[in-house]
Amino acid sequence: MSPTEVLVALAIAVGLVGILVPILPGTVLVGGAILVWAWSVGTTTAWLVLAVAVVILAAGTAVKYLLPGRRLQVAGIPASTQWFGVLLGVVGFFVVPVVGLFLGFVLGVYLAELRRVGSAQAWPSTVHSLKAVGLSILIELAAAVAATLVWVVGVVAT
Repeated sequence: MSPTEVLVALAIAVGLVGILVPILPGTVLVGGAILVWAWSVGTTTAWLVLAVAVVILAAGTAVKYLLPGRRLQVAGIPASTQWFGVLLGVVGFFVVPVVGLFLGFVLGVYLAELRRVGSAQAWPSTVHSLKAVGLSILIELAAAVAATLVWVVGVVAT
């Protein structure tokens, strides 16, 4: 492996971790790293690998928003609940390092649902929202891993 390929592999690994710990823009890092590799190699195969990887990442991003969003809509949980969770997640990120993002998100969703549906249904709605977020992360991770595998095949082919 060339030094460029090692650096690209490290950037892809950081991107994959960034998907699991939503602090870094994981999909962007994976796609950007593969772009750097394609630019460095410069062959038709490398550009084809980039094109396939970008299509996979774009499809994963679209599905990441559509599928969980539809499930939340069917369950009757409004987008405002998720946005309130995101807002408190950002605040939590700065108040409690490392885990504050997650704690703030859960607290925000719970408080929004507590206000909207009352104490009896707030926790089940919160759990449903968390499952939707987990599904979103899994979809994004699956797309990034698939793009990574395409890149690995491209590295072997070039």
